Amino acid sequence: MTARSPDAVLVRRIVLPLVVIAGLVILWDVAIRAFAIPPYVIPTPASVGLALVKERARLVENAIPTILESLGGFALGNLVAIAAAIAFVHNKMLERALYPVAVAVRTLPVVAIAPIFVLMLGNGYSPKIAIAALITFFPTLVNMVEGLESADPQALELMHVLSASRTEVFRYVRWPSSLPYLFSAMRIASTSSVLGALVAEWIGTNTGLGYLIVLTTYDFRTALLYAAMVVTSAIALAFFFMVSTLEWLLVRWER
Repeated sequence: MTARSPDAVLVRRIVLPLVVIAGLVILWDVAIRAFAIPPYVIPTPASVGLALVKERARLVENAIPTILESLGGFALGNLVAIAAAIAFVHNKMLERALYPVAVAVRTLPVVAIAPIFVLMLGNGYSPKIAIAALITFFPTLVNMVEGLESADPQALELMHVLSASRTEVFRYVRWPSSLPYLFSAMRIASTSSVLGALVAEWIGTNTGLGYLIVLTTYDFRTALLYAAMVVTSAIALAFFFMVSTLEWLLVRWER
């Protein structure tokens, strides 16, 4: 079995991670039994699995708002970041004026911004989507600007010689060169958007996995708390996988 054979790829990408996860779960269970950790502090893997089954309706009910908020924030944040990056590349004065503002906004703690967004936008989906978009905006902006500016100088010179318009230069040179950078940022943003939605749900809402995590923490229902975290992780992994699959389909020349 060679390193590039389909079986080797399957082992590296699927089987090996599953073996590592199974080993960590076994280690988790052994540590609880060896140190006699109370279940209200850390539950056993079996109790978490039981909570996933018994409370599946409640978990699904709270997962739906989190998924919608994460997807909305992911889409909004990336669209605004891509538009801003295109504007920055074509207008250096605009980049020098607004790029430091984007950096300054990124330094603000999300926990402090969340209540402000709730006060401004209410308790519906809007503040959660806005916070998720804010978290996803900055990494996409930075990578997209770098990607657009990484276009091959010789290709740009050739387009200039051919009297190509700015739109044609963007379409045939800058945009293809920026796609690997864009998808690298989107992989980060795909998981960050879920985190943003969770933080927003801690404040001013009674639905979502973030709300469920806070509620079960105060009630010491640690098995359901861990089950909610497992579902949250599964959502983030699904988003990451979708972005990776989309990159595999679109950025063929990188393969």
